[in-house]
This record gives sequence, structure tokens and C-alpha cells, in this order.
Amino acid sequence: MLVDFSLLNNTSKFYIFPCNRKFYPKELVEINQKIELFLQDISDLDFFYEIKYQQFIIIIISNRTPLSISQNNTLVNLLQTLENEYKISLIDKVKVFFKQGEYVQVKEIPDFKKLIKNRGVSKKTVVFNNFINTKSEYECCWEVPATESWISHLF
Repeated sequence: MLVDFSLLNNTSKFYIFPCNRKFYPKELVEINQKIELFLQDISDLDFFYEIKYQQFIIIIISNRTPLSISQNNTLVNLLQTLENEYKISLIDKVKVFFKQGEYVQVKEIPDFKKLIKNRGVSKKTVVFNNFINTKSEYECCWEVPATESWISHLF
């Protein structure tokens, strides 16, 4: 059942699927519908979802009602279907997602290293940590300065 974000406890399981590009407005409508249909099919779970910055699919599932193996497989199938249908990447989390002004940028690690070298980004650049696992980590540690992120060793 879809619940308000505030009703999920801090240890609720957090799933983030970063897209290699921004979703187009028409795609956003369709993708929202597909995610809602998927989540309705697993109505025995308490969950929250949103698409943030038109680029990150975020699903949080209460730790009181975790995904079963078959539900997890269904989620993976949904993501693969979205990837194929919209020619996007959602499961590759090792790209660097970061902000430049109000825009979300995506770079492969070697390209991000070049940005560092050329001073196109700094230690203060906001980076998205797409490896977080819980709601509490999302609230404190998803958008962090590069020096506090998983890529801090590149500086």
C-alpha cells in the first residue's frame, strides 16, 4: 500500500535506480503509471515511491513488509522492461551522478576524473550516493559534497 514518506521508519529498504538521462515529460507519465501498476500488484507491502529530478526512480519499502524473492524478480523485470522500452540505463550505479547548478549530470568515472583535473568539478560538487540502503541514509547521505561521497578518493 502506498504510504506517506514520513510513515516509513528509518530502516526501511531504499531502492534507487538512476537513469542515464532525464525522462521526457511523456515518459514520466508512462513510467509513473507502470511503477504504480507494479506496486499495486504487491499491495501487501507498505511503500513510497517518487521520481526525483526527473531522473531517479526511488522506491522505499517498509522493513515490516520486505520484498519477497519473487517480488524482487518482478521489480527487476519491470526495470529491464523500462530500459528496453525507453532505451535507458537504470541498473548501472557506477556512473557518477552529480549536480552542476540545478542540473544533474552523469559521467563515467574516467570522464569525471578529467573534470576534476580540468577543475570542472570541485570537492564541494554535490554528488549522488546511489549505493545507500535505508531511508535514514537517503535523508542524510544521498546528496553530499564529493569529498564525503564514494568518489572522494578521486580528489
